[in-house]
Amino acid sequence: MTDVPAEIPRAQTAQRAHRKPASIIPDQSMAGQALVLVIAIMTFLSCLTLGAVTMIRDTAADWQTQISREATIQIKPAEGLDMDAALVKAADIASGFPGVTGVRIVDQKATARLLEPWLGSNIDFNQLPIPRLVIITIDQASPPDFTAMRTWLAPELPTATLDDHRTWVDRLIAMARTMVTIGMSVLALMLTATVLTVIFATRGAMAGAGHIIDVLHFVGAEARFIAVQFRRHFLLTGAKGAVAGGIAAVFTFIAFSWWSSMNMATPEADQATALFGNFSIGVSGYAGVAFVMLAVAGITALTSHLTVIAYLTDIEARQHDAS
Repeated sequence: MTDVPAEIPRAQTAQRAHRKPASIIPDQSMAGQALVLVIAIMTFLSCLTLGAVTMIRDTAADWQTQISREATIQIKPAEGLDMDAALVKAADIASGFPGVTGVRIVDQKATARLLEPWLGSNIDFNQLPIPRLVIITIDQASPPDFTAMRTWLAPELPTATLDDHRTWVDRLIAMARTMVTIGMSVLALMLTATVLTVIFATRGAMAGAGHIIDVLHFVGAEARFIAVQFRRHFLLTGAKGAVAGGIAAVFTFIAFSWWSSMNMATPEADQATALFGNFSIGVSGYAGVAFVMLAVAGITALTSHLTVIAYLTDIEARQHDAS
């Protein structure tokens, strides 16, 4: 009889020791792949919502900062009015007030560029009653007396109006805060939908592996051991979906930022940049995307764990009542 080399049993023992322990949940299934896709979509939408909220919040802060250091004198055309002389006079009056750090007259070329998206590129200032602007830069620490400036301008330039933009800023900030509140509510709803999806998926997985769970429970396996198996499985599932959705969101933000930088010279891009910034979410936005990815993976694992514990506790309670 041929002797069996001693190395063969040792090798087989080592292979069994390093073999991955069998899971009570199938690793690959249509339901599992569908769950990964659903989690990826929910993560993608959650990251987009969080990024949009971040852009709106940062843009509102920029609006407030810019408006707080500028005011505008608008001069409307009138018969017999020398517009160039009126602009110079308004600039001289404004520059004489304490708290004014700079005065700039918006020339015809800059005015035409601002109106180009609505009136086209061939604007005739002699035919259209287009107002002209004087931009006043103010000291934020000690702003000028706007009431006195209006009183001074009224008799000198009857068609001139001074706008410190406070009314518009208050409206824009209120709108931005409303949008942020709506965005955070939508984000909360998406995370809630993710939790409900995981609950149904966990219950489905438990129903599919019900006979295995019953055997394990019958031979004395603790509920914690079974719950850990499900938690490990759904943590991996949630991580796959969260990473896929988060990466897709990051590429989306990069694409929007690239598009914004490539179209920076057009009037349409100038207006979009004024309203939404440069479509860049910044470091805080990308940190938020990473947080959403971790949160989705953690919520998936925690939800499955609690669902299994509740399910097994209910089984034990029914068995105890039956006995």
